[in-house]
Amino acid sequence: MPQLGLLPGRAWTVLLGLLRPPPGALCIRAVRSHSQVAEALIASQLKPHQEKSNFTIKTPKGTRDLSPQQMVVREKILDVVVSCFKRHGAKGLDTPAFELKEILTEKYGEDSGLIYDLKDQGGELLSLRYDLTVPFARYLAMNKVKKMKRYHVGKVWRRESPTIVQGRYREFYQCDFDIAGQFDPMIPDAECLKIMCEILSGLHLGDFLIKVSDRRILDGIFAVCGVPESKFHAICSSVDKLDKISWKDVRHEMVVKKGLAPEVADRIGDYVQCHGGISLVEQMFQDPRLSQNKQALEGLGDLKLLFEYLTLFGVAEKVSFDLSLARGLDYYTGVIYEAVLLQTPVHAEEEPLNMGSVAAGGRYDGLVGMFDPRGHKVPCVGLSIGVERIFSIVEQRIKTFGEKIRTTETQVFVATPQKNFLQERLKLIAELWDAGIKAELMYKNNPKLLPQLHYCENMGIPLVVIIGGH
Repeated sequence: MPQLGLLPGRAWTVLLGLLRPPPGALCIRAVRSHSQVAEALIASQLKPHQEKSNFTIKTPKGTRDLSPQQMVVREKILDVVVSCFKRHGAKGLDTPAFELKEILTEKYGEDSGLIYDLKDQGGELLSLRYDLTVPFARYLAMNKVKKMKRYHVGKVWRRESPTIVQGRYREFYQCDFDIAGQFDPMIPDAECLKIMCEILSGLHLGDFLIKVSDRRILDGIFAVCGVPESKFHAICSSVDKLDKISWKDVRHEMVVKKGLAPEVADRIGDYVQCHGGISLVEQMFQDPRLSQNKQALEGLGDLKLLFEYLTLFGVAEKVSFDLSLARGLDYYTGVIYEAVLLQTPVHAEEEPLNMGSVAAGGRYDGLVGMFDPRGHKVPCVGLSIGVERIFSIVEQRIKTFGEKIRTTETQVFVATPQKNFLQERLKLIAELWDAGIKAELMYKNNPKLLPQLHYCENMGIPLVVIIGGH
């Protein structure tokens, strides 16, 4: 029950006025009577309604509204994420929701077909942004920025088949952190992995693992296994599906759909099914085929250094070297990583959810150069937190345990058990607001006390001030 306080007050009077109708009949001939005008208005509104009798009110496929309760949960998640970004010295940045179509094309490989194109409205071909990374690279090139540590929280759009249960949507938020600039190897990359660990630990989602690899290692594997260079991107996108389908299905796609020789696919399978820690990195250094590839050796050298820094950061045990990790986006050039939940439920009675990856990222040293007229490169590395999937996990947990969520932050409710005290309530609540105190009252002249107290109980308001007379 809320705590009660009693303040004296005095009666008041209320002046009520009648609103005059606006002079809005200019568009209707003055000779018409009021009844004729009413009939005309009703008929004009009724016709389109009758025509749309089969129209279903709903949100578009792959989108959803968020209730006040859901907004509270989302804001808490975003607060954890953004607080971590700021703790690591990131600056905020925003970019338009749509970009020139040519900015986005040929940056996402096979996923380019998922980009939403907009209808030409004035001589520019535009598309909704697919992620926050390409617009960031465009911003760096356009403004000739050589160094920047930024975070960006914003909506992106993808024209894919949505799976709402698994937190997949066509419109969703991304939370990105990126470090742009020329720095010594693997120090920024290690910080990105440290940030992922901090955020996932801070959200209390359960145990997680960060898979890490390097695109240079993967390209080296393709080269030594006999994949034609022209098929590197296509085969890479197939390998990227190993977290969703079996190796048998991936191999079938490579051979049947993408025309790869079966013996080449089998050689790839010997590598991409391996995962482990720093010991696997050392093992790959000794591999007779891979050790002959310069690109792969560069990637392995960086991964070895990365694990040294992760050990110093105290997060190496959360990271696994996984050769099946591919990250299908074309712009990645070096280290890549992806965080997955090993056990979604924190409590045994919760049903496990298969949410896929909840964070991912990598190094993209060539993307900014694509937008620079002179091709000047700005090395970049970053990460993206999968807010929608994390939100689905937290939401499921709240439903399972019936947790009650406060949708407001109101601290004080101003109430009265007596009539004619509106003046006193308005004066008092104005004082509370001016003092920075979050307060509410009931929008009635003479409310009864019990409904006011019930409102406080339902909304979780901790304090009630009751004004009354003698």
